[in-house]
Amino acid sequence: MPAPAMTVPVPQPTATAGLTPDDVARARQLADRIRSRFASTLIGQDNLRESLIVTLTAGGHILIESVPGLAKTTAAQTLATSVSGTFKRVQCTPDLMPSDLVGTQVFDFASQRFTTQIGPIHANFVLLDEINRSNAKTQSAMLEAMAEGATTIGGERIALPKPFMVIATQNPIEEEGTFNLPEAQMDRFMMKAVMTYPSADEEARMLAMLTRRGSDTLDPNAPNPDVVSIRDVEFLRASARRVHVSDAIMRYAVDLAATSRGAGTHPVKGLSQLVRLGASPRASIALVRIGQANALLSGRDYVVPEDIKAFVPEVMRHRIMLTFEALADGVTADQVVDSIVKAVPVP
Repeated sequence: MPAPAMTVPVPQPTATAGLTPDDVARARQLADRIRSRFASTLIGQDNLRESLIVTLTAGGHILIESVPGLAKTTAAQTLATSVSGTFKRVQCTPDLMPSDLVGTQVFDFASQRFTTQIGPIHANFVLLDEINRSNAKTQSAMLEAMAEGATTIGGERIALPKPFMVIATQNPIEEEGTFNLPEAQMDRFMMKAVMTYPSADEEARMLAMLTRRGSDTLDPNAPNPDVVSIRDVEFLRASARRVHVSDAIMRYAVDLAATSRGAGTHPVKGLSQLVRLGASPRASIALVRIGQANALLSGRDYVVPEDIKAFVPEVMRHRIMLTFEALADGVTADQVVDSIVKAVPVP
């Protein structure tokens, strides 16, 4: 009898495999398609747009903070509707319960059994609007979903769809009816973007766009010819993980995080009087992941220091807890981050 034919296994791409020029070009093209969607819905806020796209590519979650009325929700909806995945919006209130978010079990009298009804957090993109208005119990349910990529309903563990991204918005803590998010949940957000008021020119352009459009709100069901598929998002995330990061870049990210804790190669004088809790190692992980994503979207298959340096404030501002003395003196986390970036030498 003839020997059975041997099948040669097809090599699968690994996380360490290099990127081809075609991969890099495709990634840039996908990012440009998402940017074109933003151009038709949002005026200005270029930094927020890039933060959203980079966080999507890096596989993290993002927190957006600003006073009411600066289009936080519009920005989140724009990113979600530029991808063909499922999108859910949850308006957080003090009486929002965990079951309203993750789902619950309902008794079916016809079958005499409990059936599981999943909640709105089981979507590819979840907008948690005004997250700091929800109570601690609901925030803990959000934390489990963000940390584990799954929820527990009636003792049953249900995996969340992939990709899964939380886009949360919050009003400043000084606003009425807001609660501080716990440090553990803040740390789960890869980035915290802070929106500022638009310039007079940008505000005039915004009014002109709304007048042309005829509607003040974004229609999430409007047809979008440049929509990006879920497979495209998975491609972006897998490609970002394959971007080369040198040892010097890794040490730079570690040095930035360590300096916020009072260590590092170039400690900041007097930092202990300003910071009671520095950035965790999750910050250095986020810096590297963000650097890889930014390099990919910039058309490179390797990370340069500017890829990390450009997003240090967004990655670290919510991970640094200030002392009461610093708060009393009006010191902000952004000022502390600026001093850290200036102190740590760029490789």
